[in-house]
Amino acid sequence: MPESPEVDALAGFVRANAVGRVIREVELEEFRALKTRARPLTELSGRTLAGVRRFGKHVALDTDGPSLLIGFGRAGWARWAEEPGTDPDEAPPVIVRVTFEDGAELALTDAGDWLSLNVSVTDDATSEPSVAKLGPDPLSDAFTREAFDGIAKGRRKQLKALLQEQESLAGIGNAYSDEILHAAKLSPVAHAASLTDAERDRLYAAIRDILGGAFAARRDVPLDRQKAEKVAAMRVHGRTGEVCPVCGDEVRDVPASKGNAQYCATCQTGGVPLEG
Repeated sequence: MPESPEVDALAGFVRANAVGRVIREVELEEFRALKTRARPLTELSGRTLAGVRRFGKHVALDTDGPSLLIGFGRAGWARWAEEPGTDPDEAPPVIVRVTFEDGAELALTDAGDWLSLNVSVTDDATSEPSVAKLGPDPLSDAFTREAFDGIAKGRRKQLKALLQEQESLAGIGNAYSDEILHAAKLSPVAHAASLTDAERDRLYAAIRDILGGAFAARRDVPLDRQKAEKVAAMRVHGRTGEVCPVCGDEVRDVPASKGNAQYCATCQTGGVPLEG
């Protein structure tokens, strides 16, 4: 799943390489991806790309007319080509193609078993429900320590679920929530309401530190290397059975996660493995 560090890098790439180019057409390869059926993609034809904005795990391609809002969902991503050509072998299927007058192409893909990538044509990306509902970006000035208390204090919600709740914090997904909780030395199944002030301090600091480092590390990485670089940087996520780089204990799966979430018992649960 692309999360805010990777999506931010993608937005930066498109901003650097496509702003100022004229869109020839936007082709819809999978009709279910278009969420604004009353706003056809033909509205973008002939428009000049004027800017690129990121909202959590969403990107808005702003033209001199309407914007194309892209939600990457669980398995969406993008490929860029300066010249038209055939799609790479065994590449994820293309869902939407944005082709520019000079032949360059931004292909939006989805590698999931079910479609999660979606697009909308809108005059105001911030008014679209998927963006309007988002909580603060964890690296924004709005995400203060006091704001975090408003999000977490008293919530009877497990910490891993809270970190991934987009209405509370925008842009954190499965992988970085594991990494954040490991850095904060907190159990993924602990409830936010149970945290002490000191534990909330640690969690707030870990959110800022882990994401801040990831944003810096993903910047300028080629689009086709983003996933590999992200995977390589993980300390516990996706490392089931491997050695925790902090304490040397075995990295374990979070019970009932079906192998999709990991933690270290020594670092996070007082040395006692979580029960299924």
